[in-house]
Amino acid sequence: MKKTISTENAPAAVGPYSQAVWAGDFLYCSGQLGLDPATGALAGPDTASQAERSLLNVKALLESQGLSMSDVVKSLIFLTDMSDFKAVNEAYAKFFSSQPPARSCVAVKALPLGGSVEIEVIAHR
Repeated sequence: MKKTISTENAPAAVGPYSQAVWAGDFLYCSGQLGLDPATGALAGPDTASQAERSLLNVKALLESQGLSMSDVVKSLIFLTDMSDFKAVNEAYAKFFSSQPPARSCVAVKALPLGGSVEIEVIAHR
């Protein structure tokens, strides 16, 4: 069974995709930029503030479905500059302090809306 979800507590999709999709007991969350859901603007010019906002957006998506960050089994981070890896790790550690999920981190040439980081997750109910 597939079910799309949406919440006002995370930024609206900036294209023809869903914020998240349930498939069985797994919730696949689309990549979250560091956008403030109230304004649609990036949380700040630096990757650290965008990473924290991105993770808050992920958390909001999960909570809208009765899940928490501890339900995340896999995450994928996209960075426009790998020199920001340490800053992203510091923000990430605030949300995944114990038993962190499996993770990948890749460098990309650019991200939508001029973002410097995007984070997507898969959670299990």
